[in-house]
Amino acid sequence: MPKSIISTRQTTLRREVELAGKGLHSRAPASVVLHPAEADTGLRFLVSKRGRIVADIPADVRNVKNLTLCTVLGDDSGVSIGTVEHLLSALRGLNVDNCYIEVDSKEVPIMDGSAAEFVAAIDEVGLRELSETRRYIKVLKPVRVEEGESIGEFTPHGCFHLDVEIDFDTPLIGRQRMALDLTPHTFRTELSRARTFGFMRDVEKLWKAGLALGASLENTVAVGDDRILNTEGLRYHHEFVRHKMLDAVGDLSLAGYHILGSYRSVRGGHRLNAHVVKALLADSSAWTLVQAPTMRSRETSYRPMGLALAAGE
Repeated sequence: MPKSIISTRQTTLRREVELAGKGLHSRAPASVVLHPAEADTGLRFLVSKRGRIVADIPADVRNVKNLTLCTVLGDDSGVSIGTVEHLLSALRGLNVDNCYIEVDSKEVPIMDGSAAEFVAAIDEVGLRELSETRRYIKVLKPVRVEEGESIGEFTPHGCFHLDVEIDFDTPLIGRQRMALDLTPHTFRTELSRARTFGFMRDVEKLWKAGLALGASLENTVAVGDDRILNTEGLRYHHEFVRHKMLDAVGDLSLAGYHILGSYRSVRGGHRLNAHVVKALLADSSAWTLVQAPTMRSRETSYRPMGLALAAGE
């Protein structure tokens, strides 16, 4: 298989790009503008109201305010921005280090429920390499968090490796597991089009709680009692675990840097992902900040490990 050198320099977008849609939970119209940013800016959300920036919120785990069905970031003044995980996943998955993310609503637009449209927008404008060296959080020893039946763990590894397992009590999903080394290529081909999913049995309860008001078959894989309700079916074999991996990429970006390490998640979600990042950063002996190493990566290195077939397969 061909190998490629992973860039050691920080990147940003070549020019700004705008997307528009609606919020998954609020159903409110929402637009997002991705702006180029200078080196060491990181990923920062600029919340705007009536054309004026009212908050600048770094994509940092210390700014997490809520983890109920999505990841919500906020500042001390009470301004927040929700459903950030898919966009952050696209930026981190494509190795975008620096970007101002201007949003005019309380949520990032859900688009089609995956990261595909964000990836297409980023690819449309392309990336600009900056002169400053990229830095990584290098995992030095295992850090593990257990919450009931859910387990999340970082362990040392030579690249960013994901190993995610889910287990749902329905034959339409069942137990699925997949592992891969994350590169822009594997993110595009194996994860970026995997959509968020929900169970029809939960819809009324979610609506009463003011959640999932914008969910539809256009942006969510709807799981019924005995079938997938989307007429087009699934986009991938094991699309469900792939979406959990996509979410994890976005949530783990809240560490503030790219990660050199392996992340293992069992029956996890946004809450577990954030808590493992916090546990890692809280233990100064478990990680160190390093300059970008010269790495070679197999661009197609992944292995699906699902034990239960997805619907229709």
